[in-house]
Amino acid sequence: MLSAEENRLLTRVGPGTPMGTLLRRFWLPALVTPEIPEPDGPPLRLRLLGEDLVAFRDTDGGVGILDAYCPHRRAHLFWGRNEERGLRCAYHGWKFDVAGRCTDMPSEPATSLFKDKIRQTSYPTREKGGVVWVYMGPPDKQPASLPRLEWLEAPDGYQHVTKWLQRTNWAQGMEGEIDTAHISFLHSSRTKYAHRLVHTAFADPKRNEARKDGAPRLSYQEAPYGFTYGARRDAGDDEYYWRVTRWLYPFFSLIPQVPGAPLVVSGRCWVPVDDYHTWTFGYLAREDRPFQADEIDLIMQGAAFPPRLSWGRYELPDGYIIDTSLPVANRDNDYLIDRQMQREVNYTGIYGANEQDRAIQEAMGTIVDRSREHLGSSDIAIVAARRLLIKMARALEAGQEPEVVTNPGAYNVRAIDTFSGHAQLADLLAELDATLGVARFS
Repeated sequence: MLSAEENRLLTRVGPGTPMGTLLRRFWLPALVTPEIPEPDGPPLRLRLLGEDLVAFRDTDGGVGILDAYCPHRRAHLFWGRNEERGLRCAYHGWKFDVAGRCTDMPSEPATSLFKDKIRQTSYPTREKGGVVWVYMGPPDKQPASLPRLEWLEAPDGYQHVTKWLQRTNWAQGMEGEIDTAHISFLHSSRTKYAHRLVHTAFADPKRNEARKDGAPRLSYQEAPYGFTYGARRDAGDDEYYWRVTRWLYPFFSLIPQVPGAPLVVSGRCWVPVDDYHTWTFGYLAREDRPFQADEIDLIMQGAAFPPRLSWGRYELPDGYIIDTSLPVANRDNDYLIDRQMQREVNYTGIYGANEQDRAIQEAMGTIVDRSREHLGSSDIAIVAARRLLIKMARALEAGQEPEVVTNPGAYNVRAIDTFSGHAQLADLLAELDATLGVARFS
């Protein structure tokens, strides 16, 4: 368990907080490309790390992420006009480019130099892999490169990324991802209702048999990117079934896929909206060909781990409005739980792995009181992630910069699903051909 002080350090992400300062050292996913698809299109309201922001795509296709409020009279720039390489405030016409420069100030005399003294807070962006990335830290600490995640390095169209809102602190989703024991319970089912696109780790009889081992033996190895996390289940005949997950700083996951399946990458990351809400990004990649339109339709209908979504506006408890994809099944409708399904089909009566996860995590409250937990041997990855993040945040307070942000190649790894006679993670990894653990797209 964590002390109350440690829990505050882990969960508070606003400006000036230790964890918020650490997260601002990384390039962060902010948007998926479909949210701002066209030049001079409508601006979008968002909040990241507790900061109210507005995003827009300018005439040249560049993406700006600015402080949401005009520096003149604090009007919200969401109401502005996105035109001619800038976002123009609707109140008095002040105009800002993607770098935050004031390029026009029609409310002042034409001879005035006042506009040259005004600079709106803006954050650098890069667009890759269907995602708009943002850097919100000190300019002199900006990493030169994005992390070399496999799905990010894949050719355009070979990956699909989805974004949605989760109504919890960011750590609750992140911790759920590295809790392998729960899949034997929360995600178990009597029938297989996943679509052919979704090749889960238990899609064949041998893996399904291994699933019955609800108390996997866990081990992990620290690495420059975070850690490798192995879950060993008995498979009979002196053989073990291994699921080897990667946890990558500060909040990325890589989930094992069955060898030979069309999906070679799946995972999620949790970007804090504020202390109580999270943008969840789910990414999939295949290495044989681009995703087809019918496959993307199936993904968006909930056939993979992204939930079924609807686009809309969401009012945060303090009254700020964000534009976001909202899960159709949510706490307001009890995640569409079906008690008959729970008796006859699956363990929860809730359709979809993400919906099942959110039902549990959101019901914990927006921030879990971790001082009241009683963690066991199946929780070693959760303990490790908390310890490493807190250690890194405290080190940064003491002036030690996180080394991983200058080592983007460290992210060039792949999760592993395999059977082996080796009972120790270190022996397993030593046995495997190195290419099994290394991403292909690079």
